[in-house]
Amino acid sequence: MVSAEKNKPTVEELLAKAKKPAQLSPAMHRFYEGKMQVIPKCAIRSTDDFAVWYTPGVAAVCREIAADPDKSFELTNRWNYVAIVSDGTRVLGLGDIGPEAALPVMEGKALLFKYLGGVDAFPICLRTKDPDEIVKVCKALEPTFGGINLEDIEKPKCFHVLEKAREQMQIPVWHDDQQGTATVILAGLINAFKIVGKKPKESLITLVGSGAANIRTAYVLMKWGIKPGNIILADSKGVIYKGRADINKAEDPWKYDVTQQTNGEGRTGDIAAAFKGVDAVVAASKPGPGTIKKEWVKSMASNAIIFACANPIPEIWPWDALDAGARVVATGRSDFPNQVNNSLGFPGIFRGVLDVKAKTITDDMCIAAATELANFAEERGINEKDILPRMEEWEVFPREAVACALKSIEQGVARVKPSRQELHERASAIIRNARESTELLMKHGLIKQPPTEAELLK
Repeated sequence: MVSAEKNKPTVEELLAKAKKPAQLSPAMHRFYEGKMQVIPKCAIRSTDDFAVWYTPGVAAVCREIAADPDKSFELTNRWNYVAIVSDGTRVLGLGDIGPEAALPVMEGKALLFKYLGGVDAFPICLRTKDPDEIVKVCKALEPTFGGINLEDIEKPKCFHVLEKAREQMQIPVWHDDQQGTATVILAGLINAFKIVGKKPKESLITLVGSGAANIRTAYVLMKWGIKPGNIILADSKGVIYKGRADINKAEDPWKYDVTQQTNGEGRTGDIAAAFKGVDAVVAASKPGPGTIKKEWVKSMASNAIIFACANPIPEIWPWDALDAGARVVATGRSDFPNQVNNSLGFPGIFRGVLDVKAKTITDDMCIAAATELANFAEERGINEKDILPRMEEWEVFPREAVACALKSIEQGVARVKPSRQELHERASAIIRNARESTELLMKHGLIKQPPTEAELLK
C-alpha cells in the first residue's frame, strides 16, 4: 500500500497549482473584455414595444412611483439590483491598489451574485477613501438599488462605513469581508463541533488575526451563544487582552470593544499562548505555510479544530495540522477538503433579503444562513473532510435564501411577507433562470468558448 505521506503533493506542486489561475486570468479577461453585461429581461416583439417600455407609456409608471416610492420595488428591477461598492483599499490581499484595479474583483463578485444567487449586481468603484464620503455615496445610490454590498474596504474604516450606512439607509447594507466570512465560518464550526463531539457553547475558541473578518466573527459567535469569555483573539503581537497598551478606543473602537468582552481568563503572551488547551482555532491572518506552527496545534485540546483561511497558502498545511493532532481542518482553498468560501454566503443571503424587500441585514440573519448551510451539509452527510456545502450544490442557495427571508419577516424588517413555499419556489426559479440563461448563451455561441489553456499561455 502506498503511504499517505507519498501521496502528499510537494510544496512546489502546490505553489504551481496556486499560480495557474493568475497565469490564465489576464488572457481570459482580455479575451472577454470583462465578465458582465446588461441584457433585456422584457419581451421586445417589435420596436412598437418601446412605446410601452419607454416613452410615452413609461410616464404612467413614473407617476405611480412618484406617489409611492416603494412601488419602485414592484415596477422596476430595483428589487433585484445590488451595488458592489469599494474604494479599492484592501483588495484580495493586494492592499490599496486603487479603484480601477479593484474593478476586476468587483466584476467577479457580480458574476458570483448572478450565477449563484440570481442577483443583478453592479460593480461601483469609488475615487474616495473618506469613510463618510463612502457612506454618502451609498445613501445617494439608495433609490436605484435593493441592497449594498461593501467590498474590500480597509479596517477600521470598514466598520464605520457599515455601521453608519446601516443606520441611515432603508435597504440592506452588508460588508462581505465581515459578515460573509463570519457566516461561513460559523456554519463550518457548527458541523466541525458535531464531528468532534463537543458542545461549541462550552468550548474555547481562538481567532488568529484581528482584521475585519475575525472581529465580526467574534461578534457573530457571541450573538449565536458562545460565551464572550470563551473567545480568545490574537494578532501579530500576541494574545489580545483587556488593558493591552497598543489597543485603544480612539483608533479602533471595534477591536477595543471586542477586547473588553473576550478572553475571560485574562490570558496573555505570544500567539502560541492563544493555542494552549483551546478546542478550535480560526485563522484569518498572514498566508503560510508556517504562520501556525505544528507545536502550537499539539498544545490544543484533543480532537482540535483548525480553520486556516489565508489564501493562496493557508497558515498551516492541512496534513501538518492533522499530524499535530487536529481532527478537522478547513482552509480557503478549493483543492483541499472543507473549503471556507464566502461564495456560500452572500448570493443566497441577498437572494432572501431581496425577495422580501428587506430594509437591513442583521447578524441574526447571518446566523440563520449559517444554520441552514450547516443543516444542508449534515442532511446529505458530513465527515472530517466534508463539513460544508460546495458551490456546485446549487440547491443550498434557495434554502439559505428562505432562511434569511423568514428571519427578515420575523424581525419586522421585510416589506412583503410571502410563505416559506412561495419564497423557496421564487428563489429556486430565479437562480435556475440565471444558470440556464448562461448555459443557453454559451450553447448558442453568444458567450464564446474560451481559448485553450495552451493558447492562453502563449
